Amino acid sequence: MGEFVRLEVEGGIGTIRLDRPKMNALNVQVQEEIRAAAAEATDRADVKAVIVYGGERVFAAGADIKEMQTMSYTDMVDRSAPLSSSITAVARIPKPVIAAITGYALGGGCELALACDFRVVAEDARLGQPEILLGIIPGAGGTQRLSRLVGASRAKEIIFSGRFVDAQEALAIGLADRVVPAADVYTAAREWAATFVGGPTYAVRAAKEAIDRGLEVDLETGLEIERMLFAGLFGTRDREIGMTSFVEQGPGKAQFEGR
Repeated sequence: MGEFVRLEVEGGIGTIRLDRPKMNALNVQVQEEIRAAAAEATDRADVKAVIVYGGERVFAAGADIKEMQTMSYTDMVDRSAPLSSSITAVARIPKPVIAAITGYALGGGCELALACDFRVVAEDARLGQPEILLGIIPGAGGTQRLSRLVGASRAKEIIFSGRFVDAQEALAIGLADRVVPAADVYTAAREWAATFVGGPTYAVRAAKEAIDRGLEVDLETGLEIERMLFAGLFGTRDREIGMTSFVEQGPGKAQFEGR
């Protein structure tokens, strides 16, 4: 358990909780603690779905600019890869991951949210990539994940301007998946995450990998990735349970074992 980031597990749901007052700024220590929490969530068999949550006030308002201000080019050459890979560690959790966003998700905070599979956003939340206002660009996935999510043109407009995106616009363009009152964000995320608990663990994992890896390659290669993952699931106990249950009882009644 880190000083500013911890994994809390209850009812099959792991919450990666950011808690660095006042704005959950993502300094080097927080980045590395996010990486460690993501690794723990990946390894723990009792975690079936993950929520990334910054608390009731703010998700994460970006990188620690005071820390970055004094860094040289060579400093950032050394640091940029660990920065990017700490966020990618969340994207690579082989389980459904939901960002529960209150307040602000800006800069590195927005990139952290983009690394999740889904985003539940408070009605009064603001998201954005304002790095351009500092004379830089997003450096932890913003240019890549935002464009894949909302399209190149919208991503360019948001990144070039550095403006904030409100919750309703985020919902309209696909940056948010659900918008709820601020007080309900974490509860809504838990309710959604709970739908994945008790599911066929390795099938969900394979589906996520097929989609994510498939988006990185051409269609023919993506279809081959899907084919291999599909065939591999015939070696799992849950496939036997699911098909037997379907034949004997009809759809939607299987009691999976997660293996």
